[in-house]
Amino acid sequence: SCSIVEKKINRIGSVGLGSIWNGVHAPGIQRSPNLELVAICDIDEEKLQAAGEKYGIPPERRFVDYHDLISCPDVEAVDICTSNDAHFEIAMAAVEAGKPYDLEKPITMTAEQADTLAKATEEKGLKNMVCFSYRFKAAARYAKDLIAQGKIGHVYHVDMQYFQAWGLPRDNCPLVWRFVKSRTGSGALGDLGCHALDLVRFVTGKEYTRVVGHTGTYVHERKLLPKDGEGTGKVDVDDFCNYMVDMEDGISASFQITRFGFGRGNYQRMEIYGSEGAIVYSLDAQGSGVDEIEVCSGDINADAHVFSKLPIPERYYVDQMQSFADILNGVGDGLAATIQDGQANQHVVDAIIKSAEEGTWLAP
Repeated sequence: SCSIVEKKINRIGSVGLGSIWNGVHAPGIQRSPNLELVAICDIDEEKLQAAGEKYGIPPERRFVDYHDLISCPDVEAVDICTSNDAHFEIAMAAVEAGKPYDLEKPITMTAEQADTLAKATEEKGLKNMVCFSYRFKAAARYAKDLIAQGKIGHVYHVDMQYFQAWGLPRDNCPLVWRFVKSRTGSGALGDLGCHALDLVRFVTGKEYTRVVGHTGTYVHERKLLPKDGEGTGKVDVDDFCNYMVDMEDGISASFQITRFGFGRGNYQRMEIYGSEGAIVYSLDAQGSGVDEIEVCSGDINADAHVFSKLPIPERYYVDQMQSFADILNGVGDGLAATIQDGQANQHVVDAIIKSAEEGTWLAP
């Protein structure tokens, strides 16, 4: 019966105890009645011990090597929150051990790795989730439904912005891993742009057919982190990335992505224009982290140029880590991103990088 499924508790081991784990994953695991954090892993011994004390993980289940966490018999599913360069090898190790996993984005450093990981996961038939977290925003799910129901007619245009400010010189951010190509793959594109790509694909339900990209870097040197020594190091990834895309059904979309958006926190705005209406989705517009949806539809609103903010029905509110628990327990809603979604995303990211270098349109 349903109630038995709901009570099933999955024992989780987390690898990578940085900001995304502390901010999103750990609290989400704590909130879920179906997840229990039983093991943790980080190469940083200090982070490891601090998290172990905070979450009551016994010393014998605090690992420095992810292989040990994955092979730990207490761990039923693996939660992967490391820097991008470690995603592929850790996820592959989970697959080889036959353990379901959730994985932060972008899933790999290259489309080729993404293909390998997706294929291996499929062959084992393993449950999985990619943490494209904006799929869990109620306003995005509401927008997706309105479009799927034909409420704004045929979609012509999507305009997507994702702006943060922490790259600006005034913030003095040191050379963290997100600025180092060998650890991150790409800069604002892989960090923010891949979320934007997934969100537009999620809301419209359409695939990308060709892309053209434009990237640039404003701050080329940043102060080294104390652990990396004195002086400065080279930034070899993009600070901003703009790209235009064609999608199925003749949809034309444009994206503006930057870490140099003065005054912005975690700001997103997606405008969707159809033959019978328009939708504006926004996140963090007032710096409060709130997601909102505004709609213009019908002759009266169209003629008056009025967009109305809609209250979002309760059914659209969901939680990322609970969604992973539901997937593990066979009651997922089918809306979370899978490894195949991550794979499709990585192909587009790679095409944008190549297109920006060559200055030409490319198919993903």
